[in-house]
Amino acid sequence: MDISIIVPAYNEKESLPELTSWIKSVMDKNGFSYEVIIVDDGSKDGSWDAIKELSAKDSAIHGICFRRNYGKSAALYCGFEKAQGEVVFTMDADLQDSPEELPEMYSMIVNEGYDLVSGWKQNRKDNKLTKNLPSKLYNATARMITGIKLHDMNCGLKAYRKEVVKSIEVYGEMHRYIPYLAKNAGYTRIGEKRVHHQKRKYGTSKFGMERFINGFLDLQSLWFLSTFGKRPMHFFGYSGIFMFLVGFVLTCWIIIEKLVLQSQGLKYRAVTDQPGFYLALMAVILGVILFLAGFIGEMIARSSNERNSYNIKEEL
Repeated sequence: MDISIIVPAYNEKESLPELTSWIKSVMDKNGFSYEVIIVDDGSKDGSWDAIKELSAKDSAIHGICFRRNYGKSAALYCGFEKAQGEVVFTMDADLQDSPEELPEMYSMIVNEGYDLVSGWKQNRKDNKLTKNLPSKLYNATARMITGIKLHDMNCGLKAYRKEVVKSIEVYGEMHRYIPYLAKNAGYTRIGEKRVHHQKRKYGTSKFGMERFINGFLDLQSLWFLSTFGKRPMHFFGYSGIFMFLVGFVLTCWIIIEKLVLQSQGLKYRAVTDQPGFYLALMAVILGVILFLAGFIGEMIARSSNERNSYNIKEEL
């Protein structure tokens, strides 16, 4: 099979018939063998009934129905597990992503050797104040932290080599950072394609402003796990040693200063009367706590089932 298209859907009953018809038209025109996997993420508007009806009419359409709303990452994870196509696409169900972009993105994967191709929305039809400006700030931060030079990290329209989606685990709200997950798994041929963005035709957006705060926190978590996940002592240990040394040096300074003043017969304060002493004491305690946290984290990492989990490219 050439292509698998995964479509997470939450209360998108009205758009699904038009979307699947559009996909079929593009696939047939280009002669692709394909499947469409629609994941109903606990919809309340009868989306699952619409999916069942579409599947009964077209054997290329498959569905997964969650009992409740788990989020986009869960939908993509289940879709990735089920996908059989050599190139796997993800796209939103709201008709803002155009299936006409798929053939060229497919070619970039198959003919140009990319592991992942992300869409880059042009002339966005979203609200400039609540979507466009925060999105630009978010993407600039993501580029700085991940080192991946994508203009639109969170674009729902993406293409993947099959082995990429089978090698990564998407959870929580990490769907925003699949390119980073792929990079950490060793798939570094990441490109982007300018894509046409359309105005939402039915319903309303399911994401609010809180996604940018959550997205930033998730990015920090992912960066930490990918950098120190298997060696937590390198972070907590160094931080602990630094804090301990700061506290130790500050304590020595306070004591030496007191002895010098005392030896010269000058007025001095007792060590325990100085605020700096308590700051030094706090730094020493924090240093010990951080070092112990690193030690415990290291013990947990060494006991993990994934401590020797590596992605092997090929073997002779």
